Amino acid sequence: MASRHLPSQCEADTFALGVELARDLRPTDVVLLSGDLGMGKTVLARGLAVGLGVTEEDVRSPTFTLINLYHGRVPVFHIDLYRIDRPAELEELGLEEILGVEGVAIVEWAERLGPYHPDRFLELTITDRGGSARDIEIVDKRL
Repeated sequence: MASRHLPSQCEADTFALGVELARDLRPTDVVLLSGDLGMGKTVLARGLAVGLGVTEEDVRSPTFTLINLYHGRVPVFHIDLYRIDRPAELEELGLEEILGVEGVAIVEWAERLGPYHPDRFLELTITDRGGSARDIEIVDKRL
């Protein structure tokens, strides 16, 4: 499947890209975010959530809680798998009840999904381009 690349020169660009991409998201969509530590996954997730009608102040990183539920135009599940070391740890999260079901799921550190990786998803991979510049690759496998 073809991908497209969008540049981001700063955190505000990354946030705005998330807001823009959220316009096309529908219930049951899963957004997978990948990229090294500090690349802006949470900023992008915040933009997506705001674009889905969540108040910006309500969006916080779920690094320690692992999953935050926000209420926007659809339920938004913000999942952060940074602290997951083994696929067995995913069993307790109830991902099968979240991914592709009721609302929009946004998954940071998506490469750690293991057996819960969905068949249909929008994948956003953030790559460092030096300084605060980033390249965001978008692959849409929702069809």
